[in-house]
Amino acid sequence: MEDKLVNILNEMAEYLNISQMKKLQEVLLKNLSQEEAVKKEVENNTYLQMFLDAKKIEGCSVRTLQYYQITVERLFQMIETPVRKITTEEIRSYLSEYQKINGCSKVTIDNIRRNISSFFSWLEEEDYILKSPMRRIHKIKTKQQVKEIISDEAIEKLRDQCNNARDLAIIDLLYSTGIRVGELVNLNIKDVDFEARECVVFGKGDKERRVYFDAKAKLHLQNYLDSRLDDNPALFVTLDVPHDRLKISGVEIRLRELGRKLNLTKIHPHKFRRTMATRAIDKGMPIEQVQKILGHSQIDTTMQYAIVNQNNVKTSHQKYIA
Repeated sequence: MEDKLVNILNEMAEYLNISQMKKLQEVLLKNLSQEEAVKKEVENNTYLQMFLDAKKIEGCSVRTLQYYQITVERLFQMIETPVRKITTEEIRSYLSEYQKINGCSKVTIDNIRRNISSFFSWLEEEDYILKSPMRRIHKIKTKQQVKEIISDEAIEKLRDQCNNARDLAIIDLLYSTGIRVGELVNLNIKDVDFEARECVVFGKGDKERRVYFDAKAKLHLQNYLDSRLDDNPALFVTLDVPHDRLKISGVEIRLRELGRKLNLTKIHPHKFRRTMATRAIDKGMPIEQVQKILGHSQIDTTMQYAIVNQNNVKTSHQKYIA
């Protein structure tokens, strides 16, 4: 752009006086800058859309795609450099400023870093850039917090607090299978095999897997289905007419309400999943089998869910070492 500008000004120098030349330079700079900005925006958005299309084909969920899009678009808004020329230093500066402005945790910043890294890694793999600027930006170290699980006593209190068969069936199915809330609400009656006490769910990326429930969950599910008068194929529906398929928010709100009535902290669907994983490992289930039940592609993810009980560690130490 600068070379074009110099050539134009040189050619016009003999026809214009100094004040006219200054005005011409001002107009050219303004228009050429706008043109470059529009070109950069179009180019950046094109690469982002191609990346999102590729991830969609790979099986990423709508929620994951939205997270990718929001993260990368925010980066484009703050860094004016065209995507193929963005440097490591610019991204480091962006992440640092983002954390200062928003006051977010290291975990949040690392999630943003991972999303941006996925985008640039894809550009490198597809040969749109020679080398990803994220290669030298490593994982951000975060404190590994021990997350709470639901105690046996709390589970019983939640069961006793239920005033309808549906909520009781939801609690026991979540507790015994460890399925995600999204998988729960997508279940249909035909997906459940009561004889074998198992059901087929579709996890992240539409991966199909088989999960298993206990006798208590079976009885509560059957009682709930026997009490229904609607013909909706969904396993769980709203309590009110027209008995539509229950949504994720409906499950979350109901469990939160039950927890608050009992003064239990942060009762939500994912806590049942973590509790199931922890109990399974505490009782000796191999981590690979827990990984299979939870539907994790990486065993590291399973390890984050499974918090080994400290009392068990002490008992094992006394048994094997002391």
